Amino acid sequence: MDIENYRNYCISKKGVTESFPFPGLPNLLVFKVAGKMFTATDITTFESISLQAKPEAIDELRAAYPAVTKHKYFSGRHWNLVHMDHSVPDKTLFEWIDHSYHLAISKLTKKLRAESGL
Repeated sequence: MDIENYRNYCISKKGVTESFPFPGLPNLLVFKVAGKMFTATDITTFESISLQAKPEAIDELRAAYPAVTKHKYFSGRHWNLVHMDHSVPDKTLFEWIDHSYHLAISKLTKKLRAESGL
């Protein structure tokens, strides 16, 4: 997967916005759904992507895929850092992006989901 495929896939999802919200990290592209972040990457390197996962799946993913590691800056209980070393198939990466997107939506109130059309 390259950064264009990643960006196009993320932005095509319903209710998604993209931004650079961290002044201290001006190259960090963040994708949010209804204000909730579900993935991010450094646009200058695209060496890794940040993705949410269910806490009970975190250790299993890290054990099964050497490219999946504990995140340095986000909660290690809820976020993985996936190194874009081509060891994880694109199909799997798209599934993980979908999962992260749905986790973000699940944290929204029913009212916010309805207002956002999600």
